[in-house]
Order: sequence, then structure tokens, then C-alpha cells
Amino acid sequence: MAAAKKGRRPSGSQGYPGRALAVILIALVALTGGIFLTGDRTPRLGIDLAGGVSMTLTARPGQGDAVNKANMNTAVNIISNRVNGLGVSEAEVQTEGSKNIIVNIPKGTNADQAEKQVNTTAKMYFRQVLAAGAGAPAPATPTPSASGSATPSPSSSSTATPKATGSASSSPSASSSAQGRALSGALTSSVDKAPTPMPTPSATDGAGAAGGDSDTSIPADLQAKYQALDCTNPKQRAAAQEAAGDPNQKVVTCGDEGGVWQKYVLGKSVIDGKRISGANAAFDTQQGNGWVVNLTFDSKGAGQFTSVTSNLASQQDPNNRFAIVLDGNVQSAPSVHEALPGGSAQISGSFKQREAQDLANVLKYGSLPLAFDISDKTTVSAALGGEQLHGGLVAGAVGLALVVLYMFAYYRGLSLVAIASLMVSAGLTYTIMCLLGRAIGFALNLPAVAGAIVAIGITADSFIVFFERIRDELREGRSLQPAVARGWPRARRTILVSDFVSFLAAAVLYVVTVGKVRGFAFTLGLTTLLDVAVVFLFTKPLMTILARRTFFASGHKWSGLNPQSLGVKAPLRRVRRAHSTETKEA
Repeated sequence: MAAAKKGRRPSGSQGYPGRALAVILIALVALTGGIFLTGDRTPRLGIDLAGGVSMTLTARPGQGDAVNKANMNTAVNIISNRVNGLGVSEAEVQTEGSKNIIVNIPKGTNADQAEKQVNTTAKMYFRQVLAAGAGAPAPATPTPSASGSATPSPSSSSTATPKATGSASSSPSASSSAQGRALSGALTSSVDKAPTPMPTPSATDGAGAAGGDSDTSIPADLQAKYQALDCTNPKQRAAAQEAAGDPNQKVVTCGDEGGVWQKYVLGKSVIDGKRISGANAAFDTQQGNGWVVNLTFDSKGAGQFTSVTSNLASQQDPNNRFAIVLDGNVQSAPSVHEALPGGSAQISGSFKQREAQDLANVLKYGSLPLAFDISDKTTVSAALGGEQLHGGLVAGAVGLALVVLYMFAYYRGLSLVAIASLMVSAGLTYTIMCLLGRAIGFALNLPAVAGAIVAIGITADSFIVFFERIRDELREGRSLQPAVARGWPRARRTILVSDFVSFLAAAVLYVVTVGKVRGFAFTLGLTTLLDVAVVFLFTKPLMTILARRTFFASGHKWSGLNPQSLGVKAPLRRVRRAHSTETKEA
């Protein structure tokens, strides 16, 4: 009889179950220590459980801007900075799919203010004013002046003067400003803040551009659009503002000044808002302007600003005015009387504190590369979120209790193995969810809770497959230890195939869906992977160790492996060994 080779374990060996148990228990202890060290002792809750506002933004291409990964990532960073600039803590901004951005803002945040911040493109341009007038359509097309200038006489334009308080003094005063809800014309002390007569456009050919090379001509098509535009009509106003997004074209658009809508013909952009390096809201006590927004340009923008104001100062009204245009809407149209060096400007008007801070916020962090539509918005109160969380926990507890009762009624002592495995799986799932909140921003929402509840059944199914394979081996007459060794390979294949199908379904669901459904898919995929780890590193090694204990090996009636209840009279392998011994003695 050939001697067995040293170092080789015989077929059917149980390996080293203690090592496998040590690995998973060490991992559980390490993860538990991690949540105490980081302070994340509870999972991060989603909006539907903690309360707050959730918005789904769908990108649409703007002027020459494509919806691609780079632009989407840039938009995420800008929106995140804006939301955090409101003083919001733990806001979540992330992409979903190729053109969606999910913004989750926790409770305690003004929903309307947050919506305005995330949905404002904040593309700012400084444009020369070619013509300006009352927002309602003019009754008739005026006759161009004999000089060909875009500036009419005061008498011909008196009806186009906006309703505003204050005098037309060239020196600013606290009572002379009424430039609208968002901004006034005060850039510096040398800027006239009072409204000037607003002319109607005429077919000039560069007249009025003395001292500069700017083009103040107004094409015929813009004249027609200007005459027809009614800025008091919200639909026409929105269409005009959307069409005014191209910085390389002359445009017709609207602006709110002192609560009265005005319309403008504007030249091409002379300064891009991207040249703004800083913006902050402040209360102006020196000139009595109230809340203002102070702008600072970068080195290139500072040079452009000085050059533009120098050119405008040499021209006549309205060509000596330039409009500050934000997302196609004229925020202010101040006059310039002299060159303004220094690379800084001040936007003032009838601001409220929040309006000034919001405008400074969007200007500080830059304009979005894409325009977005809010395709979904959900507001959940903290009370409703707490009720949903309580309901989810109750559902999970009921599901777990039913599984435990079934396992105990059918498998008796083996149910202890299943319960211990479920506890280890639950511990791993909980600690990993706590740590993922900080690591990747994972938030436990209601669909994720549903995925965790479904995972209880998936995990229990793996135990059932393993236990039934062991019972099949016992019915063939084998003792418990060989039954565990031979039943494991067969059970292992079934468990892996089953979990692979579950994980594949979760992965596909995660990829093709957006919104909260991804929480269900992510949790289902995570718990499926943990099920494989628990079965391989805990359930099987624990069963191997228990197979050596008399309670299970002898087939006690409460062990769940009673030979009589399984239809087994005697272990087949023991009979064969006894017969072989008698033959050798003979």
C-alpha cells in the first residue's frame, strides 16, 4: 500500500475553518472600529428618510456647448459650490446617467432659494447699449433722426422714460437710485445712477461712436424685433432672454428696472463674465445704496473694463451705457462718463440681503457650461421622513423575524448557524453603509431599505441550499463530516450561480435607472456580494466545526439532522469500513 505524500491533505479535507472565521471576524471588528473612529455611527439618510429637497436636473445644450462628461463634471462642481455657499451642510450633488444631475439638499434649506441657485446658468456678459425704451411695444416706428444718431431729442423720447424716482443728477446720491429689483447702475462714483431718456432704435451706421471703434448700428431685423417685443408678456420676455445668450451677436432683450420692465438693443459682448475673479455682498453705508454686490476682475478683465469704459465715456446717450446681462436678462444699464481703472465694479439697487448674497454667490463660482431643466423636484418634511424610516425598520424586523421562525421550525439546531450568519451579514452591511456615507456619499433611502429587506431572503436562500445538500448526503448514508465536505462543492456552485444572477440584475438596474431606484440596486448588489463572503468565510467554516460536535454528529432530534426524520437508518460509510476490517482479519 503506497504511503501518502507529506504535505498533501486527503480528499474531502475540511481545510482550516478557524482561519476563515478569524478573517471575517477581524474584518467585522475593523469595520466596527472604523465607524467609531470616523464618528459615522449611523448610515447617512437620504432625503426621503431625513427630510429635505431633491431635484433632478436634465441638461440641454446651450450656445455651442455639448452635453459631455467634462461639462457635466464642471456643472456638478459649480452647483455644489453654490449650494454650499448658501450655508447648506451635507448637500449631495452628483451625476446620474449621461445628462442628469441629482441635487439632494437636507432639511432646513429654503427650497425656492436652492432651486434658483442650482438652476441659474449665471452666464454674465457686459454689452454696450444701442437702444433702450419702455417694455411695451411702441405704437409706431419712429423716423430716424437727420443726424443718423441713435440718440433722439429729449422731447421725442420722453414717453420712453422708465418710471423711477430720483433726479438725473450726474453725481450719485442716496435718493437718486431706482434701477430695479436686482441691480442699479452704480459702478463707481462717476457713474450716473439716474435713468436716462431711452431712445428707440434707428438705422444708424456707427454714428455716436465718437472716440471709439464700437459698432452702434442696429440691423433692420433687430429694429423689427425691438418694436414688436412686449417685455410685460412673460412668454415673450422668456423667449427674448433665451435668444440673448449668444455673446457674438447683437440682441434684443428685457430688464427689470425699479419694478418696470424695459427693453434693450444690445451690442456684442465686450467683457465676458468669466473675467470676474471675485464677488461679495456688502451693505453700502457711505453712499446709502443699501445692499450691493462688489465685483473684482482678473488681470485681463481689468484691462478690458478700463478700455471699455474709456470708449463708452466718449459717446452720447444711450451709447455711453453698458448693460450687465445675466442669463439673457439685463440686470443694470449704467451710464459711463469717464474711464474707470482699477478692475472693480459695484452693482447696487433695491437689493434685499438675500438677493445680494445669491447674486454674489452665482457670480463668485462662475457660470454653468450647460443649461438645465428641473425634470423632477421632491420636498419631504422631516416628520414624513421619520415615519418612512420607522416603517422601513418595522418591515425589515418583521421580515427577519419570519425568516428566523421558519428556519427554526424546519432546521431546528441548524437555524443557529443561519441566525449567526445573518447577524454577521447584517453587521457587515451596517458598518459598510456607515462608512460609505463619508467615502462616496452613499445615502440610505427608502428603496435602499427595500433592497436590504430583499437581501434577507437572498442570504437565507444560500443557507437553505447548503443545508439541503448536507441532508442529501446524509440520506445517502454518509456521516455528518463527510456529508459537509461532499455537499459543499455542490452547494457552492448553486450559491454562486444564484448570487451572480442577483448581482447582474442589480448591476443592470443601477446602470439603466436614475434617481432613487439606484439606491435599491446598490444595496441589493452590495448585500449579494456580502452574502458570498459570509457563506464562504463564516457559514461553511462554522458548519465544519459544528459537524465535529456530538450534538450534530449524532443526529440529535433537535439538531435538524436526525437520521430518522431524514429517512436514514445507518451511515453507509461506516458499514463499508466495518466490512473491510473483517475481510482483512480473515
